[in-house]
Amino acid sequence: MKLLRILFPRRHPVQGGHATGGIAPALLVALLLAAGFSPASAQTAPDIAAPQAILLDYDSGSVLFERAADTSSAPASITKLMTMAVVFGEITSGRLSPDQEFKVSEYAWRRGGAPSGGSTMFAAVNSMIKVSDLLRGAIIPSGNDGAIVLAEGISGNELAFTVKMNQEAKRLGLTGSLFVNASGLADPDQKTTPRDMAKVAVHIIRDYPDLYKIYSEPDFLWNKIRQNNRNPLLGMSLGADGFMTGYQKDAGFNLVGSAIQNGQRLVVVIMGAKSEKERAEDARKLLEWGFRSFESRTLFEAGQIVGEATLYGGERNGAPLTSDTPIRVLIPRNGDEKLVARIRFEGPIPAPVEKGEVLARLMVYRGEQLSLEVPLVAAETVPAGPLWRRAMDGAYELMVSLLRQGYAKITG
Repeated sequence: MKLLRILFPRRHPVQGGHATGGIAPALLVALLLAAGFSPASAQTAPDIAAPQAILLDYDSGSVLFERAADTSSAPASITKLMTMAVVFGEITSGRLSPDQEFKVSEYAWRRGGAPSGGSTMFAAVNSMIKVSDLLRGAIIPSGNDGAIVLAEGISGNELAFTVKMNQEAKRLGLTGSLFVNASGLADPDQKTTPRDMAKVAVHIIRDYPDLYKIYSEPDFLWNKIRQNNRNPLLGMSLGADGFMTGYQKDAGFNLVGSAIQNGQRLVVVIMGAKSEKERAEDARKLLEWGFRSFESRTLFEAGQIVGEATLYGGERNGAPLTSDTPIRVLIPRNGDEKLVARIRFEGPIPAPVEKGEVLARLMVYRGEQLSLEVPLVAAETVPAGPLWRRAMDGAYELMVSLLRQGYAKITG
């Protein structure tokens, strides 16, 4: 793993770092932003009770707060975010129509419907229900029966549908999640993390904005029964417009929410709270603190050169790195905060490389906390070099490899 100097814009004062670790070069760059840091007003996070939580900025991906955000726990009904991510994908691709009807099986009715005693949309057994109504039934009152019927209708049975859920989880980069049902009903193998749920939430908002609007609908009427939206954030004047809650006896009370104020959107996840009141209050505290305490700063504009990745056997020794979108990070308002940034890549990278090819990742840390991680791409195509250059690079890499092995033996 290589870590290289980052070429910050001139408007940001930069402090140089020192090489760290073994033979591979590693140069850390500290970025000092703003002035007049006030810990009490800008950086001190609110006191929350939940054992697990994360708060992140939707636009930049900056993590503003985290607590045990990578610890896997039972998701309960927030599992339905992944269920809906799969269903929304089916609709958007044209493989599924909102007007299509699915039959309510006896399994879906008994396991997730009125007889189950859990959250339900009260779908009648053997009835035919449109996908658009099943979506609202699974989202607004968090109906387990609605989620199961959708899973069965798309994949034939719920277990087959979870294959799609786990494939989508892998595609989205979820690292601590496993899904074994579509509803979130208790199962010892089903697990997720606050960070993973935040990733799914961002994906839904960004890729399915029209379908995301269902999450803000205040109530749902089905089978002559009107049920209110279970998301407590919607009534708190926070600008909240989506996502849902979950509860499991052994895991506690969970919540995923999103709110937008003055064009800034935040995503919050609470897991393991002791009560409905606690999870709602913790989420409210984090959102209010995030909107009040942070502001967005642009580190690099879209297309601006961020740094360079070392190449092997190329026409030249390096490939300039950039991002297709602006790279922004949230920092405390009226504050002075040091951020440490690193470019990470597995290298040297063999040539040729194509313009737009993902070569590295930019990692920005606030203290020990990873605040921002974004992919970096080649700013231009670099073809393979002549035979003599490839031979020289090969000899150099062989020598470095042998030196590393010797160093490991001596220090081991």
